[in-house]
Amino acid sequence: MPLSYLTRIAQTPAPTFAEGTRADLISGLWAELGYATERDEAGNVLTRLTPAGTEGRPALLLAAHLDTVFEAGTDVTVREEGGRLIGPGVGDNSASLAVVTALLRDLRGGAGVLRRPLWVAANVGEEGLGDLRGAKHLLAGHRAALGAFVAVDGYLGIAVTRAVGVRRYRAVFTGPGGHSWGDQGPSALHALGRAISALYALHLPLSPRTTLNVGVAGGGTSVNSIAGTAELLLDLRSLDAGVLSDLDSRAVSALHAAAREAGVRVHLERVGDRPGGDLRSEPLLPLVREAAREGRLDIRVASSSTDANAAVPHGLPAVAVGVYRGGNAHRTDEWVQASSLKPGLQFLRRLVELYQRSPLG
Repeated sequence: MPLSYLTRIAQTPAPTFAEGTRADLISGLWAELGYATERDEAGNVLTRLTPAGTEGRPALLLAAHLDTVFEAGTDVTVREEGGRLIGPGVGDNSASLAVVTALLRDLRGGAGVLRRPLWVAANVGEEGLGDLRGAKHLLAGHRAALGAFVAVDGYLGIAVTRAVGVRRYRAVFTGPGGHSWGDQGPSALHALGRAISALYALHLPLSPRTTLNVGVAGGGTSVNSIAGTAELLLDLRSLDAGVLSDLDSRAVSALHAAAREAGVRVHLERVGDRPGGDLRSEPLLPLVREAAREGRLDIRVASSSTDANAAVPHGLPAVAVGVYRGGNAHRTDEWVQASSLKPGLQFLRRLVELYQRSPLG
């Protein structure tokens, strides 16, 4: 069952931009199951199941991301308590990788149920500043061969059908610095404070839902030094592309104004651009609901930012589905209900089966 893979995957560190060790593990596990794997330039692991006679038909691409939000050196030991597995990244997205690997195990030896190509990927760069680089690379390179994209990510019973657009910036303020008593120069931290205040004063519509967050901020070197540098990371999100673009412009203007008013320079770098909008999931959602119904699961549709966002510019039908129950994602005490992995696997396997006779296939 997926449980046999989960602890091993979760205890293999995979910070964003450093997923190589976990990619090696996944590639090895899939090779042990008899699958030929390839590693692309982005670092994604990919295997292609193409039964005889299906060459050239549109493939279903399943993708589960390799990376976690935890930095190198984090203790990723998994412990069991009362039927729960607990540890950093044990759910997001180790549990999904475990279920996908178990699916490949069940399909080996001819993949009897497959009448259409099935591609399975373990992709890099979904979290944080990864900016969906793995999924973007896969879809940019293989769009013509694909009929649909399913991101395997999140909790069992949730289907993401609308992509939340995301823009992210790093703003670095720089000034002359100096001594707190002996110099009178402008402070980069003064600019940073003005910028944060101005950003949070920006009007945000209640509908469509739109958010702004300064998630990281800091600078300076000592209590008796005028800060020569300071920086922040800004996250902007909206369900509407036009609203997001407008907020982007206003936020950039606010950052430049704060630097100008404080008398320092600012350098802006866009470090994230996740396309948002309709995932064109209408052909896939009935399959998701049917697979869930057969497993006596309820499906709730949601809006979120996942690897499925990468499909939006390509007009490819996409959805993100979860395959485990758990909680505390992105925390060191994240947990997964061990008993949920089996129904998660059954749901995913049935979804793949239903795709085989869909118009998309």
